[in-house]
Amino acid sequence: MDKKRPANHPSMQADYTTRNGIYERNGRFQVRIRVDGRSVSKTFTTKTDAEAYQRKVRSEIERGRWHDNQAAEATTVADALTRYKEEVARLKRGSRQEESVIGILLDEPIAKLSMARVRASDIASMVAGWVATDYAPATISRRVAVLRHLFEVARKRWGMEGLQNPVSSVELPKIRNARERRVSDTELEAICLAFVKSPAMPVLIRFAAETAMRRGEIAALRWREVDLVRRSVHVRSSKNGYPRDVPLSSRAVDVIGRWRQDNPLSTDTDSVFGIRPDSITQAFERVIERVAQSMPSVSGLRFHDLRHEATSRLARLLSVHELAKVTGHRELRMLMRYYHPTVEDLAAKLG
Repeated sequence: MDKKRPANHPSMQADYTTRNGIYERNGRFQVRIRVDGRSVSKTFTTKTDAEAYQRKVRSEIERGRWHDNQAAEATTVADALTRYKEEVARLKRGSRQEESVIGILLDEPIAKLSMARVRASDIASMVAGWVATDYAPATISRRVAVLRHLFEVARKRWGMEGLQNPVSSVELPKIRNARERRVSDTELEAICLAFVKSPAMPVLIRFAAETAMRRGEIAALRWREVDLVRRSVHVRSSKNGYPRDVPLSSRAVDVIGRWRQDNPLSTDTDSVFGIRPDSITQAFERVIERVAQSMPSVSGLRFHDLRHEATSRLARLLSVHELAKVTGHRELRMLMRYYHPTVEDLAAKLG
């Protein structure tokens, strides 16, 4: 009869004697291990794989590195994405965009895999498919970022402690967002005149070209945040999460002042332009297509290029640090992606 082992003996750290072992049924092999009062089981098609798994789990238990991965095994990526959409994505400022990404991911083959079975190679293959379909690197990066956060949330909040994040080792295409696209006054005027049925869009476009404000910031602007006396607008919430005051040029004051006169019944809590961010983009793209037929130079112009143009124009008057205060950039490195003065602008500053 075996002598009684001390409580701190490795074999006493988990119960390997009661309801433990490898059981064959219908040509499949189930590993059962009872640990911390819970029964852990997993089924394999070969006995060799079952034995390897049994040795692995026992080794991890004895080294204090074992985590119950049954929840990750039982949860598909589709189930996790659906839960993530309800509990995480809807609480974010960019919820609409993130929910759209989730919809795309749900249509990918990876959605059918269990969370525990997803490997870096699965994600790399998906990324390669997007690259081959000519998706922009920034678009791909946003999609993969949702997956990365999904695995972190599952690991830290949903009890899947043993889950590895397969996204960490996936190489993504490099993002080259820098654009040197400038917008001339002639192009700007042609675009504004093309808006026949939307009186707000020409005003919004001219305002954007004067202030360098982001699309979402302009769409969220309320009349109570506009101070024509101090010549400023207050941005309550920006992309980086920091509020700021944006100074207004005399042209910007004239544009927004005339718009205020045309909307005398608006209250302080009303939206200045009354247009959603996605509607701004859609309206802008439609007009660009129409104007490009007679003015090819505007082809491919994006609404975000107005922020580039405004930043470059303001750079003629302000130092880089002053410019960052206006545009809301926290890092000068990021500002340089938008700062594209012409060589004539730089020469003029030299005197």
